[in-house]
Amino acid sequence: MDISSLNWLAILVAALSTFVIGAVWYGPVFGKIWMQENGFTEEDLKEANMGKIYGTAFVLELVMTINLALFLNRMSIKEGLLYGFFTGFGWIAMAMGVNYLFSRNSIRLWFIDSFYFVVSFTLMGAILTAWK
Repeated sequence: MDISSLNWLAILVAALSTFVIGAVWYGPVFGKIWMQENGFTEEDLKEANMGKIYGTAFVLELVMTINLALFLNRMSIKEGLLYGFFTGFGWIAMAMGVNYLFSRNSIRLWFIDSFYFVVSFTLMGAILTAWK
């Protein structure tokens, strides 16, 4: 694996795209249900150190994007979409499902959290393979 052949700008944009998806996903689309399923209140979120949370989340998203880029390097956009989807669904969503079963989280929360990653990885796969 030669990291020098990776498109670092595409990696950065793909990682940032997860934040855009997250803002919509955990905001107007599923925000209230997600808070309810986690037992959070508006006050809980106001008290959180969001700078630290967002900063750490971005680093983690960046590492995931670099990892995906290593797997998708030199693939077509169609393959990028498919492999991104199957990474999100087949590995991440299913692994989260096992974890959520044992931690007794609701299927609603599993759907919201895991399918955020399915959508994110599908888009990341498209960005990484389209932008050569």
